[in-house]
Amino acid sequence: MWIEQRGWTAAQGWTGDDERREDAALVLYFAAPGVMAPDALLASLRQRHGPAAAIVGCTTGGEINGADVLDDSIAVAAIGFHSSWVRVAARDLADISDSRKVGDELARELAGDGLRAIFILSDGTRVNGDCLVAGCLEAVPADVVVTGGLAGDGPRFESTAVGCNDAMRPGRVAAIGLYGDKLAIGHGSFGGWDEFGPPRTITRSQSNILFELDGEPALDLYKRYLGEEAQGLPGSALLFPLSIRPSRDVEGSEVVRTIVGIDEATKSMTFAGDVPAGYVARLMRGNFDNLVDGAGKAAEAAATGKPCLALLVSCIGRKLLMGQRIIEEVEIVADALGSQANLIGFYSYGEISPHGFTGKCELHNQTMTITTISES
Repeated sequence: MWIEQRGWTAAQGWTGDDERREDAALVLYFAAPGVMAPDALLASLRQRHGPAAAIVGCTTGGEINGADVLDDSIAVAAIGFHSSWVRVAARDLADISDSRKVGDELARELAGDGLRAIFILSDGTRVNGDCLVAGCLEAVPADVVVTGGLAGDGPRFESTAVGCNDAMRPGRVAAIGLYGDKLAIGHGSFGGWDEFGPPRTITRSQSNILFELDGEPALDLYKRYLGEEAQGLPGSALLFPLSIRPSRDVEGSEVVRTIVGIDEATKSMTFAGDVPAGYVARLMRGNFDNLVDGAGKAAEAAATGKPCLALLVSCIGRKLLMGQRIIEEVEIVADALGSQANLIGFYSYGEISPHGFTGKCELHNQTMTITTISES
């Protein structure tokens, strides 16, 4: 297995290895919205890596290239295998209600002998990530690792795009199948946010829309807790996500949900994933040291002890909260994985990975998730 990493900025153009390699099996790219026309980006990558490479990528809320966190750039990794192989599939989402069907169709197209893992990149604003993951899991054996992330658009939440052997466009979902007995796939997912306030029961919701907590309009309660921060909604909600779990008695199964929109008329909040009625919810706030430690724990869980490509998908909310300190979470990952790991990734609107405690693949928010790929 070989890995080539490059980067692009408007000021410097392409940087990295100048040697042209046309034997790549897969080219991954993560691009800030608007920095290069999608057609031009695809053409540049195709010219360098030839007609056989699968080229897959998405827009971001920030790019990770090596141990650097960048904005307004493009991060690229090309991978070649000795005895393993990849296949890719893509679908367009006509409506958010198609999310489960699209996940199922993509997984069924990629299912087959030797399938070890599926890495998903999805539009981040037109999808129900929970349903997308659920549909995918229904169509593959339990030992297939499913990871990935939802494309980003900085802090704007307006339009995201995904490309799969074509120019990036909104509403697209791409899936990469990784095959072969020589592949080793690692994964890790941890948050580091602190819960505060009492646990409350979700008394009315519909899919990913939360209407009531303990019988009270959810938006009213949320604003009361946020105080002055409520004036910045919905953007300030990225700094105060919710944790949800099936019941008060089930510890360690929490997943984090980020608010992506509010409706003043219905006093409701829309999340990146489902918020089922009957679940218990608590507000969360960031703790810098805990967030960095969480990224380190994700790296420790994902480490394979071999030279690898490490795909980092972290949440835009973490980046907005930590500001200049965001580099610390990438540095701790680099330290934990060692010099044998090539890091690339992006800041997302949702992270897909097995849960750090339950092992069940889910959509996460506000986490650092890591997928490592190595070949023996």
